[in-house]
Amino acid sequence: MKEQFLKSLWSPPDPVLASAGMAGEVLVAKVRLGLASVLLLIPLINVLFFPINLKEVIVGVSLTVGTFLFSALIYWSLARQFNPSWLSFATSGFDVTLVSAGLILFLVMNEPHTAVNSKVVFEGYFLAIAASSIRYDTRVSIITGLLSLGEYMAIVLFTALHWDLNSPAYAPYEYGVFNWSAQISRFIILLIASALGVALVARSQRLLQLATRDPVTGLFNRAYVDDRFEVELTRAKRYGNALTIAIIDADHFKQLNDAHGHLAGDIVLKRLGELLNKSFRQSDIAGRYGGEEFMILLPDANMNVAVQRLEHLRRLVEKTPILVPSAEHQVQVTFSAGLASFPQDGNRAAKLFAVADERMFDAKRSGRNRIVTGTTEISVSQNLQVPEPSGVGDHPNRLMKGRRDD
Repeated sequence: MKEQFLKSLWSPPDPVLASAGMAGEVLVAKVRLGLASVLLLIPLINVLFFPINLKEVIVGVSLTVGTFLFSALIYWSLARQFNPSWLSFATSGFDVTLVSAGLILFLVMNEPHTAVNSKVVFEGYFLAIAASSIRYDTRVSIITGLLSLGEYMAIVLFTALHWDLNSPAYAPYEYGVFNWSAQISRFIILLIASALGVALVARSQRLLQLATRDPVTGLFNRAYVDDRFEVELTRAKRYGNALTIAIIDADHFKQLNDAHGHLAGDIVLKRLGELLNKSFRQSDIAGRYGGEEFMILLPDANMNVAVQRLEHLRRLVEKTPILVPSAEHQVQVTFSAGLASFPQDGNRAAKLFAVADERMFDAKRSGRNRIVTGTTEISVSQNLQVPEPSGVGDHPNRLMKGRRDD
């Protein structure tokens, strides 16, 4: 259980959260620009109304200008769809290192007490930690927290070893004397802030899981599948990959409900959900789209590969008896399916769904318990030799003709 928890903390985010994380990355870039402007005012206000070292004002202004330029560069890159997997780590690391650079600059100017007791620059670590949680990636939050703690600890240790911080020469200690209890308190606060950031992201992932699962089948729900459809289609367009979707509908489900009750129907749906989970890759997305209808997204799978996986599932469902409480015997269930592929059948999610849905109704019209791909049909009568879902190859198909029959 402990290993599973630790593994989940260091796993890539769900693609929907990753998409939200990209939006978060853009938001962070915008917030950086706003904060750079606001933070620019803080040292100016301090110098006008409060006794504060002018050198720290200069450092603060320099850091905010640097932050503004970096944020503009990142925002410009994101606007052009430049979002490699390492970008969130790089930008979060920059945020932390920017704060550390400000503290180090005080050491260069021989202001060691400002470096270890700063009340303006040090708080930047908390902004960086908070911003990392908007990426919705626990790995980014962990790295940001550890980097903040590690860099600040290194600065404090280096300063304590190279300066006699409590020497009378520094009197009247404008930024206070140096003591380890205050520094340890800062370490602890940074650690707590980092842990809260990680917990926030982990909680977001957990809430997404609860909000995106269908309670009956355990599959993803319609809202999640729709979101993933857009994400996977965008990815397919960007990288020129294949993407196939399948719309599946259980045959004669209404008659089953009428004969055995809705509890029996739920049992059948739950079993179908288990079979769907069992039959596809981890990268495939299977969801309950409504009633007895399911939708499957198969990224990086062309029509031939998708047909093989769906035919494997069709045969598995067909030969799996399902025991329902009100039936004297086990019931047999079949399904009809329609497939559509990007880019052959369309380049918009609505178009691909409409094509697959139409073909599913064609499968119903032509006798049920079959798969329709537009110009081809796979049916129970063909007795095809189909490999496991991981197999790749062509499928012998025959011409399909027919009209939609609701």
